[in-house]
Amino acid sequence: MKRSAKAVWKGTVKEGSGVLSTQSTVLDNTQYSFKSRFEDGVGTNPEELLAAAHAGCFAMMTSSLLTEAGYTPEILETDCKISFVDGKVSLSELTLNAKVPGISEEEFQKIAKEAKEKCPVSVAFSFEKTLAATLEN
Repeated sequence: MKRSAKAVWKGTVKEGSGVLSTQSTVLDNTQYSFKSRFEDGVGTNPEELLAAAHAGCFAMMTSSLLTEAGYTPEILETDCKISFVDGKVSLSELTLNAKVPGISEEEFQKIAKEAKEKCPVSVAFSFEKTLAATLEN
C-alpha cells in the first residue's frame, strides 16, 4: 500500500507560500507558509501534520491492542505536540485520556506504552517520543 501527498511552493521561503494536497483529497490545495509554520499565519504546517499523524496512528494502535486483550474502549482521546527547535523536529509528546471499562490501571498503562512503541508512525520517528496516559473511571 502506498499513500501520497503533493506540495507546491511558489516564491521565496519568507514571502512565498504553498499548497498541500493528499490522495484522499482531505487536504485539497490546503495553504501553508512561513507564517503558518513559524508565526500565526493561516494554514497548516509540516509539524502540525506530523502531530495529527502520530495522534491518529497511536489511537488506532491503542484500540487494536486493547481489543486484542479483550477490552472495548469507549473513548481514546489523544493529543500530540510536536517540538520544532533549532530547525529540527526533536520531540513528540502524546497525551492520552481514555475510558476503557473493566481494565486495571496497570494493564492500561502497559498497553498504552506498547502502543507508543509499536504504532507505525512512532517507529518512523527517530526523535524522542513521550506518553502521559490517564484512565478515566
